[in-house]
Amino acid sequence: MDRCVVRKPIKEAGTQNIMGYEIMFQSGDGDLYERGDNTAADAIVNFLMQNSDKIFCDKPTFLTFTPALLFRNLPKMIEKEKLVIQIEDNLIVHPLALPIIKKYKAEGYKFAINDFQFSPKYFGMLEYADYIRIRVGGREYRERTSMDNVIKMATAFGKICVATDVDCEDDFYVAESLNLKYMEGNYIAETMVTKANKMDYVQGSFFQLVVAVSKEEPEVDELEEIISRDAGLTYALLRLVNSAYFAQRKRTASVRQAMITLGIRQLREWVYMLSLQQDEPDDSAEEVLKMSFMRAKFAQELVGKMLPPGFCLNKLEAYMMGMFSGLEYMVDATMEELLADIPVKDEVKAALVSHEGEAGMLMDMIIAYEHADWKESKRLADGLGISTNALAQIYMDCIEEVNNIWKALTTDYSGEE
Repeated sequence: MDRCVVRKPIKEAGTQNIMGYEIMFQSGDGDLYERGDNTAADAIVNFLMQNSDKIFCDKPTFLTFTPALLFRNLPKMIEKEKLVIQIEDNLIVHPLALPIIKKYKAEGYKFAINDFQFSPKYFGMLEYADYIRIRVGGREYRERTSMDNVIKMATAFGKICVATDVDCEDDFYVAESLNLKYMEGNYIAETMVTKANKMDYVQGSFFQLVVAVSKEEPEVDELEEIISRDAGLTYALLRLVNSAYFAQRKRTASVRQAMITLGIRQLREWVYMLSLQQDEPDDSAEEVLKMSFMRAKFAQELVGKMLPPGFCLNKLEAYMMGMFSGLEYMVDATMEELLADIPVKDEVKAALVSHEGEAGMLMDMIIAYEHADWKESKRLADGLGISTNALAQIYMDCIEEVNNIWKALTTDYSGEE
């Protein structure tokens, strides 16, 4: 059975804080939950048993429960601080669900009601809900009054409201006007940081470093000169090399020695880490950088899984394509303008600028998967010769690797002075 899973961030309105994530499942051409309760439960339980440590992190994860999932005591597999149990119509109307919901609520688990509606059956579950999720995307303007009434009612009862399906700018403005506390959707994931001015970015040391390190044969002296003249880049490089990932016995204090330790390949792959302002923590900036790493790693792994072989990009080129795809979320400029001075392969530029060629198909498949556009991601995967049966596990393995590397790279290691 084809199976896909994706994790989407939930952002606090008006801030750059990531409150949590929703985990979404799919099977075949549609939603996994539509295949029958027991079928969905079997697939989800098996997947979670193998990947729970990769899915559930330090922020709450929202997971939709079917009756079968709830009756199998699936929440017991997961720490209650890391889980929000989402319920919707099939559980709200189920005659046996309420006693179990009461039990888990008493044990400290949190609940969310999906796509809350003004009807007696939803009101009956209201006292057990911590979150009310309100679908904003795809709703008619005339429905705004109804949504506004739901929000006022939920707020009066002390419930936290989350806007979902915020997939475009219009959806965002509707959610903003309704004063919703949290938002989730493709538009939120793609606009989590304030974009830098193009001129400032292109003239800055970091962009010059990106250009230099992307050359086919980077010059160590040039890289050292760019980093050394910028205090922020110097600090970031030394912090990176002295992180727990490298676990050096003696701390490195020289840019040249740091570059030797890191190596050109790893500097090329992790150059975006040098843009992270460690002294000003920002969930959204971190999330966009993680997204870039995730796309890069996902692209790299998928190239290795293609059948037949002979793809237009090798693994490193696919990695760089995924990494550079995040530029459009960080800088106020077109992808064509941003890539004009970066010496990357023509196929990478064509993929990112005009979505052309095999590389464009791969990038589009990764983004469709990221957006939980199951039908489109399967169509593109089939066209590339990628087994859709393997997508979910590759995705989760990449999440685990990115999270582990990120944690190690951002954690200082106390070696000898």
